[in-house]
Amino acid sequence: MLDRREFLKSALVGIPAGIYMPNIFVRALGTAMADGSRLALADGGDRTLIVVQLAGGNDGLNTVVPYQDGRYYSARPTLALRPETVIPLTAELGLHPALSGLSRVWAEGRLAVVEGVGYDHPSLSHFEAMDIWQTADPQRGRQSGWLSKVVAGAVDSQGHPLGAVALGARLPPALCCPPNAAAVIEGPEAFRLAPDPKYPALTAAREVALRRLYDAYRPPAPYAALFESASVGAAVGMAQLQQALESYRPAAEYPQTALGTGLKLFAALVDRGLGLRVGYVIQGGYDTHAEQARTHEALLRGLGDALAAFYADLAARGHLDRVLVLTWSEFGRRVAENGSRGTDHGTAAPMFVLGGRVRGGVYGSPPDLGRLDNGNLRFETDFRAVYATVLQAWLGADPAEVLGRSFPTLPLLA
Repeated sequence: MLDRREFLKSALVGIPAGIYMPNIFVRALGTAMADGSRLALADGGDRTLIVVQLAGGNDGLNTVVPYQDGRYYSARPTLALRPETVIPLTAELGLHPALSGLSRVWAEGRLAVVEGVGYDHPSLSHFEAMDIWQTADPQRGRQSGWLSKVVAGAVDSQGHPLGAVALGARLPPALCCPPNAAAVIEGPEAFRLAPDPKYPALTAAREVALRRLYDAYRPPAPYAALFESASVGAAVGMAQLQQALESYRPAAEYPQTALGTGLKLFAALVDRGLGLRVGYVIQGGYDTHAEQARTHEALLRGLGDALAAFYADLAARGHLDRVLVLTWSEFGRRVAENGSRGTDHGTAAPMFVLGGRVRGGVYGSPPDLGRLDNGNLRFETDFRAVYATVLQAWLGADPAEVLGRSFPTLPLLA
């Protein structure tokens, strides 16, 4: 008679995993069979980190606007935002008016704006800069992402299969690589059991059969052998996700965008207690070389409205203190606008950090437009100092171990 391990291994041989199972579980299975291990998250309790990547290079000067600096208006004759239109944060800095959704977050002291974030000798290449930010290594010698060191598996310490979820077509380098096996899904509908081409009408029956198979071979502790039972674990993960989404009634109206849908999914996973520790979502389109004004306004409105809905939803359900949101972009834009009413690749830019445990305010000085480096802003805060703060104060990890050296932390979190 086959034991549990042998039964599941033999069962998997007969299942075309690449078709029937999300890639997450294929990777998880490979790791589990290779070393029999299942790593858990760092000691971050029930806290969740949501990372929002602003891909393309967000224009920081038109996001957090130095609206009292005449040099800003001289450098940007068509793109500069008039002082009366910005949302004041301080006597010198204000938000782009499209970010009005964040007004409540700021007023409640739960939005931190970290100014002048960057690193020495910055790259102006999208691919190189993204790689640097996602590995936290300007020398580009690391092969693993900064979050993979603290989320080293598809499951958390309680065995939930949705402990780390990235929305998109591929695994972000920040969560890469083995033994990490974060779930990667393009959207809620993509995380279903794929239909058998020969019997498409039997998908629901196959899902039921897999769930029954899981119940029949369930170990004493729920999900304790998720990797060992990757085929049926896939069905469980899909069922959990679909059930969470179908039963979830958000307490705020999310925009009908990929970012809005993604944040609503993360809110549902948090609310249903499914062990989400890291969620990762990308909003693209920030490479605004030409006709920037309208494009950038639409992007920031989408960002602000989605974050505002997420914040309001979590607050209404009592989860605000459990969730931290971090935004980043691979670089900012040059100070002067170009001849196409856009901006070219630059350097330092602001980051947003928001959540119930955030000490709101502006961290760092307004950009010094009189002290540029070849037309670009000089950075003031190393991005790894922000990472170190999140790692230590939120995820319960050792920043030096993750980042390879120590960095000063910021008083962002209560």
